[in-house]
Amino acid sequence: MNLKQLADMLALSQTTVSRALNGYPEVSEDTRRRVRDAASRHGYRPNPSARRLATGKAGMIGYVMPTGASVDIDPHFGEFLSGLGDYARSHELDLALSPTTVEDEMTTYRRVAANKQVDAVYVSAPRPDDARIRLLEQLGLRYIVHGRSEGLDFDYPHVDIDNEGAFHDATKLLAQLGHRRIALVNGDERETFAIHRLRGVKRALAGFGLTLEPRQHDSAQMTEENGFRAAITLLGGPERPTAIICSSLVQALGIVRAARELGLSLPADFSLISHDDVFSFIRPEGFPVPLTTTRSPIRAAGARVAERLAARIAGIETEPHGEVWKVDLVVRGSVAPAPR
Repeated sequence: MNLKQLADMLALSQTTVSRALNGYPEVSEDTRRRVRDAASRHGYRPNPSARRLATGKAGMIGYVMPTGASVDIDPHFGEFLSGLGDYARSHELDLALSPTTVEDEMTTYRRVAANKQVDAVYVSAPRPDDARIRLLEQLGLRYIVHGRSEGLDFDYPHVDIDNEGAFHDATKLLAQLGHRRIALVNGDERETFAIHRLRGVKRALAGFGLTLEPRQHDSAQMTEENGFRAAITLLGGPERPTAIICSSLVQALGIVRAARELGLSLPADFSLISHDDVFSFIRPEGFPVPLTTTRSPIRAAGARVAERLAARIAGIETEPHGEVWKVDLVVRGSVAPAPR
C-alpha cells in the first residue's frame, strides 16, 4: 500500500496523512490515531526518501555510538535502548546507530548533521563541560541528553534522575543506623552521574561529621568483575567498612560474590545498598538477601527521551528544558544497624 491508497481509503488528503504519520501538531489527535491505526493494520510504511522530500524530515533518531576494545557496552545501554526503541517503533520513528571510535566522535557528529539522514540525536553518558553538547548547539541539530553535564553556560534539553539526592538518602539511612565506615563503589567518575552520586554520599556523611576515606572509595565501569575486585579490597582490608553503597545491581553481583569468598554475610557483617535501574534480568529481590535499593527504571528514561525527541522533531517542544526525576529508596533485608 502506498500513501495515495492509504489517503483514499481514509478519505483524507495525502498531505494530512503524511503530517499525521509524522506527528505534526496541527493534525488532531483523533486523526493521528485513525491514520496510524490504519497504517498499522494495512502494513503501510512510508518510503524514507519520499517522506524526506514531502516533509523535510527523515523519521529517524540517531545515536553516535563509541566502539572499540576500550569501550564496554554494558547492560544499562541495552535496557535504555529498549525503552527508546519501543517508543520510537510505536510512533513511526526509526533508530540509526553511527559507530565511531572515541577519538572520532566529534567528527561523526558533524557528518551525521551534514548528511541530514536523522532528525535528532540523543547523547548518553554526559561529562562535565561536555564538548558534544556544545557542538550540537553549534550545528543546530536537535538533541536530548540522557543525564546532565556541568559547567555549560547555556540551557540544554535533558532527562536525568536525582543521583545526588538518591545517594544522599541512602548514605543518610546507613548513618542513622550507626554506620561510620561507609564505602562507595561508584561508576566512572569522569561521567557526571557518578560525580553527583559521590557528591550525595559526601554531603550526607558531612551531616554526621564523617568523611569518605580514600581507601573506602572505588570508581570504575559498572561491571560484575569491577564490583568483585573493589569488594575484595574493601572487605578484605584491616578496616572493613560496615556498609557499602554501589552504583548498579551489576556491581552488587560482584560484591555479593566477594563477600561469599571471604566468608561474610549480609547484613550481619556489612550492609549493602545498590542503585537499581530496574533491569528485566536482575531483580533486587532475587539476591540471597533482598537488596535495599535506590530505584529508577532506565527503560522508562529511554522511552521519555524518545518521546521528547519526537516532540522536538514535530516542533511541539522548542525551548530547551531539563527534567530531573526523583528516585525512590526501597528498604529490604540487606541493611541493618552497624555490627558492634
